[in-house]
Order: sequence, then structure tokens, then C-alpha cells
Amino acid sequence: MKRVVFLFCAILLFLSCSKKKIEADILITKGTVYTGLSETPSMLDIAIKDDRIVFLGTVEEVQISTKKTIDASGKIVCPGFIDPHTHADRDLVNENTAHNKPFLFQGVTTVVVGNDGDSFYPTEDYSKLYNSHGIGTNAILLVGHGTVRDEVMGKSDRLPTEDELKKMEELVQQEMDAGVFGISTGLYYAPGSYSNTEEVVALSKIVANNNGIYDTHLRDESSFSVGLINAVKEAISIGRETGVPIHISHIKCLGKDVWGKSEEIIKLVEDARGEGIEVTANQYPYDASATSLKAAVVPRWAESGGLDSLFFRLQDPKLNKKILEETNTNIERRGGPSKLLIVKHPDSSIVGQNLDELALKFKMSSEESVYEILKNGNAKVVSFNMEKSDIHNFMTQQWVVTGSDGNMGHPRKYGSFPRKYAKYVKKDSIIGLATFINNSTYKTAQIFKVPERGAIKKGYYADVIVFDPDQFQDQATYSNAFELSSGLSHSIINGRIAVEEGTFTGMRNGKVLSKE
Repeated sequence: MKRVVFLFCAILLFLSCSKKKIEADILITKGTVYTGLSETPSMLDIAIKDDRIVFLGTVEEVQISTKKTIDASGKIVCPGFIDPHTHADRDLVNENTAHNKPFLFQGVTTVVVGNDGDSFYPTEDYSKLYNSHGIGTNAILLVGHGTVRDEVMGKSDRLPTEDELKKMEELVQQEMDAGVFGISTGLYYAPGSYSNTEEVVALSKIVANNNGIYDTHLRDESSFSVGLINAVKEAISIGRETGVPIHISHIKCLGKDVWGKSEEIIKLVEDARGEGIEVTANQYPYDASATSLKAAVVPRWAESGGLDSLFFRLQDPKLNKKILEETNTNIERRGGPSKLLIVKHPDSSIVGQNLDELALKFKMSSEESVYEILKNGNAKVVSFNMEKSDIHNFMTQQWVVTGSDGNMGHPRKYGSFPRKYAKYVKKDSIIGLATFINNSTYKTAQIFKVPERGAIKKGYYADVIVFDPDQFQDQATYSNAFELSSGLSHSIINGRIAVEEGTFTGMRNGKVLSKE
């Protein structure tokens, strides 16, 4: 009997000694793991060393020595979310807000910045700044078409000369060399709206030659100028002519003139993809958009040259009438003055009121009220102008990923990813949990050509989150847009813990990413 016991112990010792030894900084165990690659979850343990995932399996297979163990029992473990459209650079540039907590507590570990044609210039200076004072999430930088245009031409409503276009091409190449992942356009906004397709094609060819991406806020998401359908066609044509991958930012049907157009847009995109053009899109999970009051309703031609020029034109009786008429038309396109809610303005007394209420307060028409508001500073507005059926149609497309367009005053900056999970996965069952995770992680990484991120995979960077499936929820609302989301247990960025047991550790673990 003693020989049997001795032999049994010897076998156990042998098996123990024969197991592969792994040294780890962090071990995540007992969680339900979604890798970002599969539709099926697994009960896997994850070991992290330095900034990489070094083991993915079960702890019984190996002998792990770890400094810290995270018990993820009852929780979901998945790659950190990648937000393809934010304005987080406005926070990252300031050391006091560079923690990026509004995004961090959504489970976002990487943000794309420089969207809508508007980027900080030059990229090299801001990359150094972000890395010097530290940032809370990783950042992917784009160069803004409007920024480049403004550097060369100012805010003029005209096409560039041959020399000016060449200078813009040189600046785009300069920014690509500095590490941006591609170009963004805001063709709805000035000064991008003053360009034609040929100008955008010329700059996009530079991007294509540098293996970059074209991210676009379409020229029209409603019926303001060329119309939504023609704006989508323009984006596709740019991809066809240049070979650059096209990413449509916050795809939507904005305003009653284009409600129900989602099916037509989906067919356009599917046909283009069938043709071999890379077309994808992102979407935020809300029925209200947000932008500046000026961008929302002021005619583009009237603001050429800036606000001073706009108010100068308003003093001309003939132009005044034309500006007010077109402003009124734009207000109606967005659903009328009651649908335009002021969420940010230097005069806090008007914040939280809609344009209809302010027109009564000022004792003037809604279109005249716009310019009364703008006299005292630019305003941010939330515009309730989307239909549920269009939102659902876009959300279920495999080429549509999650994005926030996170900006001050709209709850999407603080709540997009948890809201999509809580409302559209758990409550309404519009998409499944794995689809939500995959389309918030690996697919986004593939679209932006981000190497070795967006998936839980051995050898990949350790950007990993843990959240409670019963508590992961947005808290920000239209009346209180600045509430951090709840339910995030842990966030690990580049192998270091940024959120632990739901609390920010104070560590800024992000970095400016480099493209392939």
C-alpha cells in the first residue's frame, strides 16, 4: 500500500513539474470570456505579463505564478472597446482631464480622435504632449481635412488653386508621416463644406498610398444640400476612385425628410462592398444628434469667413431676409424649434431650454433667436430627429460598429457603449451580446488597421475589461449628461490596471498608437 501511495505521489509530482511555468503580472480567472473573435463565450483564464496576453486557457493546464489575481466570477471579460469617433482630444490635451474617464468607465480602452475634419495640428506636437503628461486611454489620431484646408486657405468659401491643393497634399503627407491613421472629413461643416469631391479625392489618394483610412461625416445626413443618398454615393465614389477604405461616421437618417431611407443606404453600401470597395460605418445608440447651433441651422454660405462675417451679412437687409428664411428651413428640417435643446452655452440660464421656449423668452421668431443666442457665444444643441426603425436597421448590419461621437452636452460621451448593451442587447434584443462585443472591439480594430488589439488572443496587447452583466448601464441623460456609467469592474490598458473594483486607480495607462 505504501508503494502505491508513493507511486501516486511521484506521478503527481512529475505531472506538476512537467506543467509549463508561466510568470504573470495579472491573472483573470472564472469569468465568462468573449474574445472579440467568436460568437461563443468560453470559461477561460487569462494571464498578462507586461503589456501582453501571455496565456489563454485554464489554470489547470499550466503552473502560473502571478502578482495579482482578479476573480471575475459572474462577470463578462472581453477586449476593451475601441471608439472610432470621439472628440476626446479636447480632453486629452488638458492634463487635468487627460484621464479620459467619461470613456474609460464605458469600457473604452482606445479612442479615435481628429474626427469630423477637425484635428489638432501639427500631429507630432500633440503626440508628444499626450505621451508626456499621460492619457487615460489609448489614442488613434486622424488628420482633419478641414484643419488642413484652414491652414492653407482659411475659412474661404471657394475651391483651392493648383498651388493650394498641392500644399494641402503636402500637409496630409506630413501628418501621415507623423503617425496618423488616416484623414477625416466634415463635409457638412465649414470649411469642409466648401470643397468639392475632386479636392477630397486628391487628398484621399495620399492617404491610400500610405495605407490609411478615410473617415467621413457625410456632406449631408438629411436634405440640407445634396441630400443623404447623394452624400453616401459621394463617399462610395471616393473609395472607388482612390482605393481608400471608407468609414461613414455616425450613420443615420437625420430629420423627417429622410426617415425610412436606411434600407436604400444599406443596399448602396452592400452593392459597393460587393464591388470590392471597403465601406463600413459607426453608429451611436441614441435617437438624438448633437452639434453646435451654428452648424445645425445657419446656412454655410452665410458663415463663410467666420462669425464676424456672418453678423456683418445679417446687417444687410437683403441678406438678412435670405439668412433668416434659410435658417427657418433648417430648423424645420430638424423637426422644428421644440426639437432643438440647448445643452451648452456661456449663459447658463438658457441651458436646458429648447429653441421654441427661448423664442418666447426673447419675444422674437425662432430663427431670430438663433442669432440672439450666437451673439453671446456658440451653443451646443441636442436635436431629436431620428426614427427607431432606421436605428435598428443600421445596428443589425455586420459592417456597422459602435461609436459615440462623444462630445460635451450629449449623454453619448458618457454612456454610448453601456447604453447599447443595456437597451439594444439586454432590453430590446436587437443584437446579441457577442455581436455587440465583436462590433465594439475586433471589427473596429480591423477597420482602422490597428495591429494586435481588439481581441483576447495570446500575444495581443492586454487591453481587457471586466463588467457585471446585471449592472453595466449608462447613467447619463439629456438633462444630466455628465454621469459616469456604472457596472465596469476592471479596465486593464496595456497590461496595467486603470479601473479596479469600479474605482479609477489614477493610472494613465494609455498611449498614442502607431499604425501598421
